[in-house]
Amino acid sequence: MPALEAGPEREWSVELAPASVTNERLKVLRAAGVTRLSLGVQSFQPALLQALGRSHTVDQALRAYDRIRAAGFESVNLDLMFALPGQDKEGWERDLDTALALGPDHLSTYCLTFEEDTALWVKLSQGKVKLDPEHERRLYLTTWERLESAGYGQYEVSNFARPGHACRHNRNTWRMMDWIGLGPSAASQHEGWRGANEADLDGWLAGLERGERMPRDRTALTPALLAEDALIFGLRTNAGVDLGPWMAMCPDAAWDTIEGLIQRLEEGGLARKAGSVVALTREGRLLADAVGVEIMTAFEQPSPV
Repeated sequence: MPALEAGPEREWSVELAPASVTNERLKVLRAAGVTRLSLGVQSFQPALLQALGRSHTVDQALRAYDRIRAAGFESVNLDLMFALPGQDKEGWERDLDTALALGPDHLSTYCLTFEEDTALWVKLSQGKVKLDPEHERRLYLTTWERLESAGYGQYEVSNFARPGHACRHNRNTWRMMDWIGLGPSAASQHEGWRGANEADLDGWLAGLERGERMPRDRTALTPALLAEDALIFGLRTNAGVDLGPWMAMCPDAAWDTIEGLIQRLEEGGLARKAGSVVALTREGRLLADAVGVEIMTAFEQPSPV
C-alpha cells in the first residue's frame, strides 16, 4: 500500500444528524478530542427534507450549525444532496447559497442514488420518479463551478474543502489505508479485514461485551480487492491514482485491459496520464461511476495462465 500522507497527527471525525446536536453533546465530543464534525443537512428546503424522510427541520439544521461553530471545532463539514425528485437547478442553487453563507470548512455534495428496498427505489420502479442524466450533469457542473469560485477546492467528485480542510479520513480511505470506525453501524478496514459493526445499539453493546470486532460483512482484503478499489476510488479524486504500487502488489490482474481502458479515456479527453499516475479530467470525472464499472469488469476476468 502507499505510505500514509503527511498531515496533522490526528483527525477524529464524527457525523451528526441536525436533530441530535445539543450543547451538552458537543461539549462531550470536544472534551474527548474530536476535531471534525460532519452535519447531515441534505437540503435547506422543507419539502425535500420531508420527501427524503429526514427527521430534522431547516431551523434545526441552522441551529445545529451555529452550536457547532460556537463550540469551536477545528473543521466543520456539511453534507448536501442534489438531483432530488422535485428539485430544479434553481432550488439546488438556493441550497448552495445557504450553505456558502454559513461558511463551512468543507462541503460534501452527493447526487441522489436509488438503493434497492427503499421508498425512492419503489417510486423509481413504479415510474413515479425518473432518472435524468442531463439534469444531473448540469447540477454537477453548477456545483463545481459555484464552489470553486467561492474558494473551495475540489479534491474528489463529491468533496470540496477550504485550504487545509480536506478530510484526511476520506483520502486515507480512498487510498486503501487502514481506518477504524467506532460504534453501531461503523465500518472499518483494519489488519487485513473490512467489515461493519452491528447496527442495532443493544446488539452492538452485547457484541462489545463479547469482544467482537467488525462482526458484519467481514471481507478479507486480498491484493486484487485492494487494487480494484484503489483504482475505482482513486480515479474519483482530482489527483488520480498511481498504478505502479498496485501493479506490483497484484501482478496477475488484467492490467492490459485496464491500460486499454485508460488509453481510450485519454484519446477521448477523459483522462490524462503522467508516468504511472492516471487522473480523470473534468469531463472524465462526470463519468467516474461508469469508469468504475469497467474497472470492476476487468478485475473479474480470470488471471492469465
